[in-house]
Amino acid sequence: MGDSRLAVDIGGTFTDLVLQTPRGTHEMKLLTTPEAPERAVLEGASAILAAAGCAPAEVGLVVHGTTLATNALIERKGAPTALLTTEGFRDSVEMAYEHRFEQYDLSMQRPEPLVPRDLRLGVRERVAADGSVLLPLDEDAVRATARSLRGRGIQAVAICFLHSFTNPAHERRAAEILAEEMPGASVTISSEVAPEIREYERASTTIANAYVLPLMGRYLAALEEGLKEAGLDCPLLLMMSSGGVTTVETARRYPVRLVESGPAGGAILAQAVAAENGLGQVLAFDMGGTTAKLTLIDDLEFQRSRSFEVARAYRFIQGSGLPVRIPVIELVEIGAGGGSIARVDALGRILVGPDSAGSVPGPACYGRGGTAPTVTDADATLGRLDPARFAGGSIALDVARAEAVVGDSVAAPLAMPPRQGAVGIAEIVDETMANAARVHAVENGKDTAGRAMIAFGGAAPLHAARLAQKLGIARVVVPVGAGVGSAHGFLRAPIAYEVVRSRHMRLDAFDAAALNLLFAEMRAEAEAVVRMGAPAAALTETRTGFMRYRGQGHEIAVPLPARAFEATDAAGLHRSFEAAYTTLFGRVIPRLEVEAMTFALSLSAARPLPARVPDPPSLPAPPPRGSREVTDPATGATEAAALHERASLAPGMTLAGPALIVEDGTTTVVPRGTTARINALHQIVLETAA
Repeated sequence: MGDSRLAVDIGGTFTDLVLQTPRGTHEMKLLTTPEAPERAVLEGASAILAAAGCAPAEVGLVVHGTTLATNALIERKGAPTALLTTEGFRDSVEMAYEHRFEQYDLSMQRPEPLVPRDLRLGVRERVAADGSVLLPLDEDAVRATARSLRGRGIQAVAICFLHSFTNPAHERRAAEILAEEMPGASVTISSEVAPEIREYERASTTIANAYVLPLMGRYLAALEEGLKEAGLDCPLLLMMSSGGVTTVETARRYPVRLVESGPAGGAILAQAVAAENGLGQVLAFDMGGTTAKLTLIDDLEFQRSRSFEVARAYRFIQGSGLPVRIPVIELVEIGAGGGSIARVDALGRILVGPDSAGSVPGPACYGRGGTAPTVTDADATLGRLDPARFAGGSIALDVARAEAVVGDSVAAPLAMPPRQGAVGIAEIVDETMANAARVHAVENGKDTAGRAMIAFGGAAPLHAARLAQKLGIARVVVPVGAGVGSAHGFLRAPIAYEVVRSRHMRLDAFDAAALNLLFAEMRAEAEAVVRMGAPAAALTETRTGFMRYRGQGHEIAVPLPARAFEATDAAGLHRSFEAAYTTLFGRVIPRLEVEAMTFALSLSAARPLPARVPDPPSLPAPPPRGSREVTDPATGATEAAALHERASLAPGMTLAGPALIVEDGTTTVVPRGTTARINALHQIVLETAA
């Protein structure tokens, strides 16, 4: 098995590949093939191996992240799925939170459940909240239901019984019966996918997993077979939303954990870059072709969450999507990418996104049939993009076409020249991202001002400097290979897995022995998964408790020590809870009891972060290879910007804006008043005077 490693990230617009070999690193961007996602992966793998002169047998590992599960949920292209639930509870997924997420919208549309009502079937059984059986499972009814579903061509079944997270016996027995009566059908039980309190979220997660399981199973099988046929007969690992990678076997069982895998890879890259630059407070900014993602990193730690919403009917409104209870890196994702479509509304306002031109037909300047103006068309109109160097020259940009669609659809209705229309598009998309970052920071009890920004993704370096101005950020780092940043992050991600269990425990009745037993069981489950991909690695364990004041409706995450608990630890846990509560809400509530509802254990193969690399001595930058007329949205001024090839800039070199630093995967815009410095790791550091 070889020493080279290949990472592949399928995005909404581009499929990115990074190949690391002992001789160097190679990158490639291809347009995503949504009708057959594995085609771009296999074609890209063959192309990048050929370009690098690397034989397939030299590749010892492939790491993959994909939007396939996410897109199947958004586009409702999963398998015909049924839900088996406790009798009387089949409508819980439709009742949801029993509130209006958009109170004053008279036309509000709730997200339709993935399983229609006639396929949500109740079964006589009942388990109490403490796990005791109140009503035995009616096995004959389960068997009859299974036969009926088989006759209706159902390919996947989700089983979610009341309180099964305390006693999974009924779910497991129902799954056994379904396996007997419905051979070939995919079965998902909630006590394995999301063994947590809260019926709606648990059912929604179980259904989502069942819904995409057959599709992901076929895709992963086709991908594995295609890679082997191409000579890549090596382990395949999948990126998860939690920031770790896992085996194909685990991904096949729990494909819902692959949702948001691409953004997680980008966050992993940003964490490493922050360590290399000695940055404590960071805003990671990932802008691709379809969306922009913003993540906060403090003291080299992510914000983490146990919930995520997929397929929001109202993209920016919480509660309008399908909740899934999976471990995720906390981030805000908005429809602001290079392919986001711009328009002018009836009030004469420029609107951008959330709809995207994607890879088919793509922005108008791609020359693939796109007719709507996009952010990429605006960037081309502003002069920010070198037509001959876009995507490594694989896509020849038609700047005249970009100017035409921006002029016709945006500038002309507002009686302004095309460049001014492009300025409006750029300013709107940048302000949308800035506002999302501010809100995300405030919701987490933090601020954006004074942070450093790490920018990656094909479109981020084009917009990073202006976004940083809006957020009061003085330093921006653009890592090597920024255009394919998430794929680079895949290769840095540890093999990891997280296990969650709901177990109610008041701190004034703290049971150390019960908690130690619970964590021992969780450790054993997590280690069994991690060892499949890392049989001999040292392991790092992280524990979290989800706690609240008694009587509250929601919990907050509290870090727990990864050791055996003692009875005297109750006071320390109380102090940890109050510290976390104060960070979020600025106060504590005296004389109110604290209770834990859920516990999580994350286990990962140890992968230490890189050490800080000192700055190199200063060097003069080489003369530019030319210039382009570039319009700065901050001032509206158009002036000549020096063109520099990133590959020609050595560590220590500094240049002043206005300038464009061009590479195959992206372009970094250096506006007037900003300097660009190349650090010891060849990363671009943009610095703006206060």
